[in-house]
Amino acid sequence: MPKKKCRYGRSCYRKNDQHLRDYDHGSGSESGDEVTATEPDSLPEPPKKKSKITEFFKSQDDKVKEVEVEESADICQVEEDSIAAPASPADVKENIKSKFGVEMPEDFYEFWQFAESLNKKNPTDALKKELGLQLVGPFDILAGKKSSLKKPCWFRHWRYYYDPPEFLTILRGNDDTQFHMGYFRDDPKEMPVFVASNEAKVNCNIVPRGENIFAAVIWFIEDAIRKSKSNKSTLNNLKSKVEKWASKCDFLTAPGKSKAMKARDKKSVCATFHGAGLVVPVDEHGVGYREVPETTADLKKMLKNIVVAKDVESRNKATDPLMEIVMLVQFANDECDYGEGLELGLCMFSFGGECLHKMILNLMPLAYQLLKRNLYADCIKAHLEDRKHSTDLSQL
Repeated sequence: MPKKKCRYGRSCYRKNDQHLRDYDHGSGSESGDEVTATEPDSLPEPPKKKSKITEFFKSQDDKVKEVEVEESADICQVEEDSIAAPASPADVKENIKSKFGVEMPEDFYEFWQFAESLNKKNPTDALKKELGLQLVGPFDILAGKKSSLKKPCWFRHWRYYYDPPEFLTILRGNDDTQFHMGYFRDDPKEMPVFVASNEAKVNCNIVPRGENIFAAVIWFIEDAIRKSKSNKSTLNNLKSKVEKWASKCDFLTAPGKSKAMKARDKKSVCATFHGAGLVVPVDEHGVGYREVPETTADLKKMLKNIVVAKDVESRNKATDPLMEIVMLVQFANDECDYGEGLELGLCMFSFGGECLHKMILNLMPLAYQLLKRNLYADCIKAHLEDRKHSTDLSQL
């Protein structure tokens, strides 16, 4: 029995064994022609597999310059011409990485296939009618959307106010609460550990919703069903479709935290203000992290006093207790406990307040560089250049 033709031919990015057995990917020279996309009714089924403040800042600036920075994607200098949709899916992964600096997991691409099966003409709106969710971020690249900006900064593309560098938005929802979901990864060189949600208009909390995008969307649908008074049948039907596709792709997980998420929880050294935790390398002697020497309540009180200060003099006075902690971070860095500086910086970032940005920039980029997470150093700098409580966050 002849195999079905894969719509992507030799350019197919789906590398699982079952898919390769079930579909014909063509033959010929390495530079062979692309296979033209088929009509919606012939879409392939998913595979059936599973000092003084000023002096301190000057010294920190000098120290940052001394840190050897690995080469990373120059996301914010991308010219308009370079954001055109790739000629084929063979280019799409590199296209996304060149813009966002990270590789996307397989469930991301599988979910795009699912969205196309629901709405071939506009997959990014496949969940909009029933759930009010829109696929954004890296999905915009898959959709072939182009930017009208001369130099779009992809680090800021759908990056909400409280999104740390570890968080990359892939779904946006209610603008009233600024609800959105995104992949969360501790290290930019690694795959995401879960998909989480945040409501930037409400608070800084980052709440894990599932190991992959299918699990997160199923959670969202179940939550919508609980709240619905008249739309339960439609929502249950959509849930069944998501579960069926996820099951065939081996992305269907049990409710609650997965085994991988629980394993990650054990490696987390602290909760941080956003609640999703912080993971940094710690050796057998405990070198790599030391806790910030203040309770969460006391640290929030310190930051509040700085943010609400009415004038420069009162703000400087309110900053003095925090500066004592910042100075301790220098000692921690000297002794290779890089996690303390990152924790303090993340807490300040999650608390919010433009007056904290300068101190954040003297903590977080250095911490990320010392942890060899240089992409995140670039990300936090780009974000703070134009950080805003807004839903006008697209770089298209």
